[in-house]
Amino acid sequence: MKRKLQHKKIDKKIKQVKSQITHREPVAEELVTGVLSLSSRGFGFVTPEGRQKNEDDIFILKSGLHTAMNGDTVQVRLFPQYAVTPGRSKEGEVYKVIERANSKIVGIFSASRNFGFVSPDDTRIREDIYIPSGQFLGAKTGDKVVVEVSQWPEGGKKAEGHIVEVLGKSGAPGVDILSIMRQYDLAEEFPDVVQQAANAVEQSINAEEHIGKNGREDRRHLKIVTIDGEDAKDLDDGVYAEKHDDGSFFLGVYIADVSWYVRENQPLDIEAQARGTSVYLVDRVVPMLPRELSNGICSLNAGVDRLSMACEMEISPEGKVTKYKILPVVVHVYRRLTYTLVNKILVDRDKDFCQDNEDILPLLYNLEEVRNAMYSYRHRRGAINFEVPEIKVKLDENGRAVGLKKRVSNLGESIVEQCMLAANETVAEHMCRRKQPFMYRIHETPEPTKIEALNRLMGTFGLHLKTSAEGNIRPKELQLALEKIAGKPEEKILGTVSLRSMQQARYAAENEGHFGLAAEYYTHFTSPIRRYPDLIVHRLLRESFPTGSIPKARREQMVQKLPEMAEHASKRERVAVSAERDTTDLKKVEYMEQFVGDTFEGVISSVTGFGFFVELDNGVEGLVHMTTLKDDYYDYVENRYALVGNHHHRSYQLGDTVEVILVRASVEEKALDFVVKDNCDPRALRMENSADRKPREKAYGKKSKEKISKATKGSRKSTKAEKKAGKSDKKSAKKIDRKKPPKDKKQKEAKKKVEKTPLDKPKKKTKASKRNKHDHKAVKRKKDIIVEI
Repeated sequence: MKRKLQHKKIDKKIKQVKSQITHREPVAEELVTGVLSLSSRGFGFVTPEGRQKNEDDIFILKSGLHTAMNGDTVQVRLFPQYAVTPGRSKEGEVYKVIERANSKIVGIFSASRNFGFVSPDDTRIREDIYIPSGQFLGAKTGDKVVVEVSQWPEGGKKAEGHIVEVLGKSGAPGVDILSIMRQYDLAEEFPDVVQQAANAVEQSINAEEHIGKNGREDRRHLKIVTIDGEDAKDLDDGVYAEKHDDGSFFLGVYIADVSWYVRENQPLDIEAQARGTSVYLVDRVVPMLPRELSNGICSLNAGVDRLSMACEMEISPEGKVTKYKILPVVVHVYRRLTYTLVNKILVDRDKDFCQDNEDILPLLYNLEEVRNAMYSYRHRRGAINFEVPEIKVKLDENGRAVGLKKRVSNLGESIVEQCMLAANETVAEHMCRRKQPFMYRIHETPEPTKIEALNRLMGTFGLHLKTSAEGNIRPKELQLALEKIAGKPEEKILGTVSLRSMQQARYAAENEGHFGLAAEYYTHFTSPIRRYPDLIVHRLLRESFPTGSIPKARREQMVQKLPEMAEHASKRERVAVSAERDTTDLKKVEYMEQFVGDTFEGVISSVTGFGFFVELDNGVEGLVHMTTLKDDYYDYVENRYALVGNHHHRSYQLGDTVEVILVRASVEEKALDFVVKDNCDPRALRMENSADRKPREKAYGKKSKEKISKATKGSRKSTKAEKKAGKSDKKSAKKIDRKKPPKDKKQKEAKKKVEKTPLDKPKKKTKASKRNKHDHKAVKRKKDIIVEI
């Protein structure tokens, strides 16, 4: 007994000492402030504020997160260098949460008599949120809700909150997308004061009142056209081209003059800056500006006069800008064209389309020629073309996914792209050479460590990238290397690793060039309806007219403001990209539910320490977990981007083609699980999709339905399993038991032979028999490379 007491005292003392070590007041130089990004596996990284070029993120173990959650702004205490894990340059722990990213969390609600809890949709938030009785707002078990956190997790206690909105039953039409919108705090509706300001804007202009004032010129005589997708409504840009006798070109790029209507620090401007960008979800657009502006007076609609900011350029036969003029104008768009129409004329040379559009054929031929010249010039300069196809999801009238289509850029898209690149580069160079405060779009040189790793991989294929003494690389070097392997078996792996070696493009107040475009100057000028940085660029240009210089007082003010504005714009862009990706991934999984049990051929798109991801031809991606490989124990060999067997040395490498069976489709987790057809444990062939899952199963977590059923019989006292479920309900438990299929049926289904089925001719699927025990967590599979290429 005495010995036990002594041990308890010693344990208590150890805990006190550890606590003092972990939470001691650090010296100032040990603290770094930044934004925390969590992995679904529990650990995280902190990106330091105002980090220097090539500065690493700080790795945070799960045990060092304390109460911090994904997206929070935190102070991190750095560990001494000797305590850092080999292979990582910086590690630390969260010392203090400075600002919570979001106090509202979306999840599925489960209720009991005296309390409830919410299981967050975001898999990076790993703990449920406790909801006291009386704070349910009418929510019922299985409802998707928004909970506002009032008490953050501390000292082993769960986070606590109250429900502020009930979105509807989980799985009901529209609730899935609405949940993602709430998760990212995206609002379709505008505040009353903003909407009133939009309603007050006149929907037409009197051109004569504007021409000749503030340097605005008349361009209504030009046959300017817009070229967009069929469903586009916010038309930012128009183009016009002429070819001169000497082979050079006149190219005019005409952009909606949004800054004329959205004045600084007024309600429309304040809301636009807060939103940062329009967000293009799978089934809707969440606009940056009210539709009265975005689809109305600002949009360059055909047949009406509109205010515009123009960048008019003289282009040499070789594709280089030799002269330019930036000025406000009035335009009258001649025709609204679509990518499909342009491609029919210029690519297919369709006679019917050509005859029906004779009035614009000379213009389109000029645009094609100037596009070819500018594309060749950029290619010679070293611009890198990473072909990343876009996946479009087809939805039915109820919002359910009924088809997937891989969309690859064609000539029509490329014409617009090359014209916009020319205008963006020209405007950036114009302001940089005049040393004016400005908002640039930068894409930094890849980190030397990434290039070193890429070079090692390329060396195995007989290639080598020349680098500087500091380990930096020129874009042309990478471009030439990728062209050498075009069409070869190694193209997939080297192209993928090269893309993932790139840094993320971002906004900045200082010009650092654009690596991917091999451009010395770059900005975003061409989309002010949907991007706030473009609106800033237009404002600064307007303020520099006609002298080319912004007044001194204003210049000093913007020098102070622009870094913070650039950081905010980059952050809002990342939010938009995440929301867009989440809605698309959700609908991809929803579409693939019907193919659970089918066999497909795919390509290994990513390899990790716990398995590898396989991408199918239709663009969907799913995980093959290492534990499902039956023939060997596999190790992750990082420098080979492969899993290699210990005994038989069989490998699964990035870029390999594999035949897989889809065994699980979870819409809630936006995740697919595959197994390798000729190398899987039969137990892994327990098919499951979201539609077959029992209504309350998610709330029970990993507890089996049988255990929960047993726990609810013959006892009024709630067990731990029941508390996790949030309810001790005999009727519900029995209901779940009745739905459980007979054992012999499960065995038959597990042994049923599956065959490869084309996606356009879905085979009748096998019904699920049991929940897959593999606890799949959503994993960030690809680094987001936001570049203009």
